[in-house]
Amino acid sequence: MSTPDAAATPAPTRTRTVMPEPTAGAPRRWGSLGPVGLVLAGGVSVQFGGALAVSLMPRAGALGVVALRLLVAAVVLLLICRPRLRGHSRTDWGTVIVFGITMAAMNGLFYQSVARIPLGPAVTLEVLGPLALSVLTSRRLVNVVWAGLALAGVFLLGGGGFESLDPIGVAFALAAGAMWAAYIVFSARTGRRFPQADGLALAMAVGAVLFLPLGIVESGAKLLDPVTLGLGAAVAILSSVLPYTLELLALRRMPAPTFAILMSLEPAVAGAAGFLILDQALSAAQAVAIALVIAASMGAVRTQVGRKGRADRSD
Repeated sequence: MSTPDAAATPAPTRTRTVMPEPTAGAPRRWGSLGPVGLVLAGGVSVQFGGALAVSLMPRAGALGVVALRLLVAAVVLLLICRPRLRGHSRTDWGTVIVFGITMAAMNGLFYQSVARIPLGPAVTLEVLGPLALSVLTSRRLVNVVWAGLALAGVFLLGGGGFESLDPIGVAFALAAGAMWAAYIVFSARTGRRFPQADGLALAMAVGAVLFLPLGIVESGAKLLDPVTLGLGAAVAILSSVLPYTLELLALRRMPAPTFAILMSLEPAVAGAAGFLILDQALSAAQAVAIALVIAASMGAVRTQVGRKGRADRSD
């Protein structure tokens, strides 16, 4: 179940409907990391899972990797959550279906992007979607500063005209960012309508059903290769299942706004993952660009948090 604060904060983060409460036998060693360590571990897991997905694309194609990720994650979540299928209204089902479509589109567009441009710049461009959502919903003049800072980062990232980046990859990353913003909205709505992570599990199943035919068309029998299946399962665990669990543990002991600010560091983690796993070195201008977008994201989150805190004190 999404925490109420997380759902209500339209921050530039990949807002996720978190996993259900762990059982008594869940490993306690994660708790020793502390809440900040758990969030950072989740972010590292997501971005290194993305880097692994890029390395898997020559074997299965971008659509095939997305299909495997969604399918394995859906199976795992359905087994863990065992969501109830009866007793939901037509609006409930409509919400979860749109959430699943949005999730599938976000993943598909992003993986098409990282097939063409480095991981760090792709995540930096993608985060503009949630950042725009935060700026628009806040409607404060100071957010013009954060928007300008983000645009300056994007200008630097493209070298003044995006000649250094594949324009199609850039377009896919920006489209993925728009879907990320929609994901935040429908994640919150789904979390309010379904208990625990039932809505997430059902939405993941919807996304898997929608994407599996595309993966089969692109990759066919390659998806049945044991190595491809194993790597696809690893991508699903690293990019979906494990981060949800770590974030749940962190949110028990950390305010949602603090969580949102930490999640704004994802472009930097993505850049590190791209360098360490894919040998995608960043130029000085690209590193500065990522730093500007991170600063804009964190500033927008802090502005939103400050506004919410003043509203709470006035009640």
